[in-house]
Amino acid sequence: MKRQITCVNKVDRYNPHERILYVGGAGWKISQQQAIKNIESGSESYYVVRGGLTVDVIVAVHNGNKYIKTRNDGAQPDNLLSLPECL
Repeated sequence: MKRQITCVNKVDRYNPHERILYVGGAGWKISQQQAIKNIESGSESYYVVRGGLTVDVIVAVHNGNKYIKTRNDGAQPDNLLSLPECL
């Protein structure tokens, strides 16, 4: 199943790789850790729509810690961090 991420919940940490706690969309919300497990197992994939473009979400590793980011924004998960907060 492919799901669109439309919101995130984050903490006020300086490191952008550790800021996202939860991601969500229409009627769903899961932890970043669960999203990582889903992507790695192949049970679900995720994407965001920014500027009319669909961008896949992938698992990356920074300093030994896994996190999610969009495929095209380099080392910073800016596309995800710029999404509104989930309610």
